[in-house]
Amino acid sequence: MKSLRLALLAAAAGLATVRLGAQAAEPVPTVVESDGPGEMVSTDKETTIVFRDNVRATGTGLRLTCDYLKVIVARTPDPTATIGKFEKFRSMLATGNVHIIQSDREAACGRAEVLPEQDKIILSERPVIVFRAEGARQEGRIITMFRGERRVIVEDPVTTLPPIRDLGYDKDKKPETPPAAPAPKQP
Repeated sequence: MKSLRLALLAAAAGLATVRLGAQAAEPVPTVVESDGPGEMVSTDKETTIVFRDNVRATGTGLRLTCDYLKVIVARTPDPTATIGKFEKFRSMLATGNVHIIQSDREAACGRAEVLPEQDKIILSERPVIVFRAEGARQEGRIITMFRGERRVIVEDPVTTLPPIRDLGYDKDKKPETPPAAPAPKQP
């Protein structure tokens, strides 16, 4: 079994930014492993890292699994360096059986795009987010989350919330006539 293991500082590569709304934790290195071939290609301005087959990533408050993962990071403009120094996390694309666990939130979908320069995450291909502590579930055709805004847009939403207590409605009981409103006082 082939395994590619690459440790990236969470602050540099930023996979830990796949946050589904939890509080920030102390940064730890992000480790990505895969059973298939991995590839790293650099240009003068960025490095693209690709992982294939049973991809597993762990980092600051994050666990991610998928079939394919592509991470793009900006690099120090040193054209003579083979890999260069990672400067800024640009984007991440995870596809195929994507599963993200972060704190008590869990997301599953076929495709997840993390776009930190736009402060958003886009989940598509049957996305579902489960909020374990709240007992809630959100699904839709596309779920777009906006970092720092506490805003989510769900296309074709289906929301499951915890049960609502019985409000005492009795379908066989005739409704009472509400009392008449008092007459207005004359000045």
